[in-house]
Amino acid sequence: MKTVFILMDSLNRHYLNAYGNSLISTPNIDRLARRGVVFDNHYCGSLPCMPARREIMTGRLNFLEAPWGPVEPWDDCLPVELRDQKGTYSHMVTDHYHYFHGGGEGYHTLFDTWEFERGQEGDVWHPLVKQPETPPFRGKNRRAYWVNREFTDSEREEDYPTPRCFMRAIDFLENNHAEDNWLLHLEVFDPHEPFVCPKKYFDMYDDNWDGRFHFDWPPYAPVTEGPEAVLHIRRSYAAVLTMADVWLGKFLDKMDELDLWKDTTLILTTDHGHLLGEHGYWAKNYMFDYQELVHIPLIICTPGTASCGKRVTALTATMDVMPTLMELYGAEAPEGVHGKSLLHLLERDGDHHDAVLYGYFGKDINMFDGCYTYCRQPIEGSDVYHHTAMPRATAGFIKRDALASAGTGIFLKHCHDIPHFRIKRKSRKHMNAPDFNPIYDISSDPEQKNPVFDEILERRLAGRMKELLDRFDAPECQYVRMGFKN
Repeated sequence: MKTVFILMDSLNRHYLNAYGNSLISTPNIDRLARRGVVFDNHYCGSLPCMPARREIMTGRLNFLEAPWGPVEPWDDCLPVELRDQKGTYSHMVTDHYHYFHGGGEGYHTLFDTWEFERGQEGDVWHPLVKQPETPPFRGKNRRAYWVNREFTDSEREEDYPTPRCFMRAIDFLENNHAEDNWLLHLEVFDPHEPFVCPKKYFDMYDDNWDGRFHFDWPPYAPVTEGPEAVLHIRRSYAAVLTMADVWLGKFLDKMDELDLWKDTTLILTTDHGHLLGEHGYWAKNYMFDYQELVHIPLIICTPGTASCGKRVTALTATMDVMPTLMELYGAEAPEGVHGKSLLHLLERDGDHHDAVLYGYFGKDINMFDGCYTYCRQPIEGSDVYHHTAMPRATAGFIKRDALASAGTGIFLKHCHDIPHFRIKRKSRKHMNAPDFNPIYDISSDPEQKNPVFDEILERRLAGRMKELLDRFDAPECQYVRMGFKN
């Protein structure tokens, strides 16, 4: 068995032709959709970036027990399990720089070999003592971003990390296509912000932004810019997505040339979506977890699905990726995996999950049952606990006072009896949260504009959510802060 797992960051389902949007040019994602199986009801579990990746590696919901953080010593991770059980060789190609600073420890070293293409977002790459020149700008635009731009030819595609990732992945195919029993984990940061690429891609979308301020990295905040700025950002996202799609096409061309489809499975998905002004918000993390954020794309192409163009309506989730890959190699998923292999759905659409949970650590807990989304908000002032034996966050070690006051012991069911920290945090609700738990009927209200008020329905949904918390080994604090226990 040979597999290629492609993860594109912030790949917004609602902007893809394969899911009904014909305004953006993604002919190579379309090409995969025609070749394989498109999953129409695929959902996030844990958001944002690193929680989603831990979920992909372990097949377990992350957000119930931890925020953004490293691999834990009790995690049974995909590359290691495949290597131990089946001798599978795994290789990572990525430009996702979060793997290489605080809070991303332990992921890339799971693989037999790995390659890192530098320069995305705020990657502190090029050394420059002087302050870089910056134009008037709006948004995030960190110092490292401006430093890296000084060493980049903005019109040369090979100067961008995502094209370079596809180039390294093509090298892998050329060097290893005749071998068997390997996994290529190809992960590109685009179309994540900042939305920057050569001008020819912006020209495809008639972007005529007048340049009164530099704007390619919207703030994680409500939209205060005018409609022209929103249109500019949407066109910029389209431009970056199209560049990534072009280089995906070069990779697929190499798959064709080497006749790899006959014995190789390819999976394409993302970690989460991204708001580009929808609902009055930029980006992710702080707002209600709208469908644009959590309803994500998934396409699977196997030798047995050649050119079938099939659609699957079953309810699936990020946690299913790991057990799917395990089954492809004939390996056993470790005990405690929450997800379920998707391979049976390639043969015939049918039942999979009856409901899925998704959300951010310490924020609301959300559920979708195939019809209704239910957002249960935490009790005001309630506590949540971060469970970790690797006390790292995006800025480095978790603060000493938090660690000094943390509990220590064995608190999780699946930690292989490894003692760990239990660090208290305050729960939070999403921005502009109402004084009720929002329910939406997605079939009749896909944009989630009209909440449903039905006490009997809410009791039923709350009961289902509690059942899922039980099923997914939720820590005690999740029941307390959600009002499921006095």
